[in-house]
Amino acid sequence: MLEAINTFIEVATERSFTSVARRRDVAVSSITRKIDTLEAELGARLFARNSRSLALTDAGEQFLPRARHLVSEMDDAKRGLADLHADPRGLLTITAPEAFGRRHVVPAIASFLKRYPQVEIDLHLSDRRVDLTQERVDVAIRIGLLPDSDLVATRLAPSKRLVCASPDYLARCGRPATPAQLVKHNCLTLASSASPGWWCFANVHRGAALPIRGTLRSDDTEALLQAAVAGIGVVHLASWMAGELVRAGQLVSLFPGVAAPPKLSASAIHAVRLPGRSHAVKATLFIAHLKTLFGDPPYWDRAQRKRAR
Repeated sequence: MLEAINTFIEVATERSFTSVARRRDVAVSSITRKIDTLEAELGARLFARNSRSLALTDAGEQFLPRARHLVSEMDDAKRGLADLHADPRGLLTITAPEAFGRRHVVPAIASFLKRYPQVEIDLHLSDRRVDLTQERVDVAIRIGLLPDSDLVATRLAPSKRLVCASPDYLARCGRPATPAQLVKHNCLTLASSASPGWWCFANVHRGAALPIRGTLRSDDTEALLQAAVAGIGVVHLASWMAGELVRAGQLVSLFPGVAAPPKLSASAIHAVRLPGRSHAVKATLFIAHLKTLFGDPPYWDRAQRKRAR
């Protein structure tokens, strides 16, 4: 069947039984038999033939792109099976958000390349949402609510935010007992953000953002994190960014048991890739490596280990 489909594609491209037969060094009757068999299997005439011309029928025009897609998918499947029995090699293109990429993707790439030394990685760190098809990207890390698409998505970790302040700030200004009391504190805010969920908590202020205020605003989350460590105020940042400093004791998580509003609870960190790409095996291996390395719960959300006395 697949051989007959390949023959159909060649004849449809060249518009000639004779030229296909000549190139394959077989009799023309061999080519026509394959087309006859395919037409019988499909129950439709694919070519309108006479002694002077050969043209696709409406059924042939409709079947041609599907035939090409089927052959392409089969070729990808064969390559994938071959790659399963060989060490992965060649280029893998990855994109990730800047801050998350530096903290968590780059270390993962380092250990991945040690494990698969014949792979080459082209890494792009950008907060811009990249079009995987147009920019030929194999794996993209996406954080937040994932829209419906044709991409193959793998959930790597939940996306949580922590409300944090330094021990010094809490000693000077007191510790808020509930999220609602944040309106009385100096809160460090993002200057502009289209991301939902900032300063939003379940069953607080009807799930809407609290009307917090503070003496520092910035368009850079790293700057807000450093300011919080310096004791300037309270910050609300991703746990993958602040978790390490909480474990180190430089920041204190204020409301660890308070959840985000229900509409934001599905927010997560995903790895997405295009289906049917020739680099699918390398992409799948890298995504599995990320998932194993991050762990469940991810290492940045794990409780601080107690020090031995």
